[in-house]
Amino acid sequence: MPKPVNVRVTTIDAELEFAIQPNTTGKQLFDQVVKTIGLREIWFFGLQYTDSKGFSTWLKLNKKVLNQDVKKDSPLQFKFRAKFYPEDVAEEIIQDITLRLFYLQVKNAILSDETYCPPETSVLLASYAVQAKYGDFQKDLHQPGFLSNDRLLPERVTQQHKLSKDEWEERITNWYGEHRGMLREDAMMEYLKIAQDLEMYGVNYFEIKNKKGTELWLGVDALGLNIYEQDDKLTPKIGFPWSEIRNISFNDRKFVIKPIDKKAPDFVFFAPRLRINKRILTLCMGNHELYMRRRKPDTIEVQQMKAQNKEEKLAKAQEREKLQREIAAREKAEKMQAEYEERFRALQMEMERRQAELKEAQDTIRRLEDQLRETQVAKDELEKQQSELHSMMQRLEESKNLEAEERARLEGEIHNKKSEVDEISSQVRAKEEENRMLQLEMEEARRKQEEASQALIAASTTPKHHHLQETDYDEDDENHLHNGDNSRNLREDDDDLNDPVNERLTLAEKNERLQNQLKSLKEDLANTRDDQQETTMDKIHKENVKQGRDKYKTLREVRKGNTKRRVDQFENM
Repeated sequence: MPKPVNVRVTTIDAELEFAIQPNTTGKQLFDQVVKTIGLREIWFFGLQYTDSKGFSTWLKLNKKVLNQDVKKDSPLQFKFRAKFYPEDVAEEIIQDITLRLFYLQVKNAILSDETYCPPETSVLLASYAVQAKYGDFQKDLHQPGFLSNDRLLPERVTQQHKLSKDEWEERITNWYGEHRGMLREDAMMEYLKIAQDLEMYGVNYFEIKNKKGTELWLGVDALGLNIYEQDDKLTPKIGFPWSEIRNISFNDRKFVIKPIDKKAPDFVFFAPRLRINKRILTLCMGNHELYMRRRKPDTIEVQQMKAQNKEEKLAKAQEREKLQREIAAREKAEKMQAEYEERFRALQMEMERRQAELKEAQDTIRRLEDQLRETQVAKDELEKQQSELHSMMQRLEESKNLEAEERARLEGEIHNKKSEVDEISSQVRAKEEENRMLQLEMEEARRKQEEASQALIAASTTPKHHHLQETDYDEDDENHLHNGDNSRNLREDDDDLNDPVNERLTLAEKNERLQNQLKSLKEDLANTRDDQQETTMDKIHKENVKQGRDKYKTLREVRKGNTKRRVDQFENM
């Protein structure tokens, strides 16, 4: 029997260990990973590895793992990362696990300066990151210094301002306090909604040259292809939305893009290595497929996921309202557990919570049974006393001829007995009212018991998976390919698709409160800024702001005019 091969897969916040067979495919390993972490929106993600030449490469799902150029470590090392990004996180991300993985990956890119983020936006994003990690700010719990071990700002930002670590924490904490009442998942979503408006968000950059030999950058992202000058990754000079591209192909280092507009010439550039063109082709295919998917009705699976997510969000909103009422009633109450539990414990925690609800329901039912027994005893006593009273009344009726003294004594006993019966009747009525209230409580407990039982039964389901189309060749194979193997048609139709950039606004443009927050932060930080520490990126960003540009205004500008004009412009760069 073949010897199993050990594999280690690192997500942003966890490590997974697997033993695979020599004939295990990339898809089988990938499916094992997503099943383990409970991810269903698999089309955004991939497994990344370092090949034998030290290049970072995506694992091919349709080929055996051991047939790919994975560096022969023991165990084999893979990173589980987002390969493609949504056009709009608020519209596309469904699951909380997807949200968390994107949030952590984007946050890491910003903190490492892989994605440029201006200082004022960095501080605001840091405040949402704190809300996502710690929950609501509580003065008695979050004492000065509680953020001392957290990495919250890019090193570039801290070096550019004459502020101590404590002063940075004070500024971040001030904004953190404004997010009170926001769920952790909502804080992560707000982080991403702001981050997706950064110019470098979700862009894969590749070194290319045009026919003149000018060194340029090609940017590939969810919205299309953009061309950048060598010293400026923030401001694209030419752009092509996916809707304008019919076919992509390469031959050795030459890459050719055929536009939908048949009057326009081919868009041709050159990459330094064949493997770069293969990666560009793979990213173009995946991004284009997702771009077209977004413009079609959702599949049944996605509809079901969205419906389930809607129900979960409604339940969370109700829970939040309840929590906020409790917080208002008792300011110093113990704060809700702040740390996001590891994915592998989540199912166990859910089961424990459901089991507690079952126990509570059973306790309520037992209390009602005890109460009913007590009521029955009181009713029996009432019947006994009523019987004695009836007997006395009969004796009184029969003894009309008794002496006055005996008659008076008997009437006194009857009066006392009536009082006793009235008191017991009152107790019985009170107990019956108590039983009625308890009955309602029991019915609610039984409903919760039923919900808990159903949740425990449906605790683990395995979804169907939907993978993006892949190329058939190996990225690590530097040999020349036949023309038929390195060309892909992206569109067969000539339907006119509206470029989403045309109506797109940044969140700051749409949200006056966010505008004011960023303005206030910018003014505050300006007083502590050390201009000598300013980087090239900072200068470019400052000039773009001065010219009134933002991400989407720039994209609209560089996509103006017909395709031919933009191809000619590229050739002349």
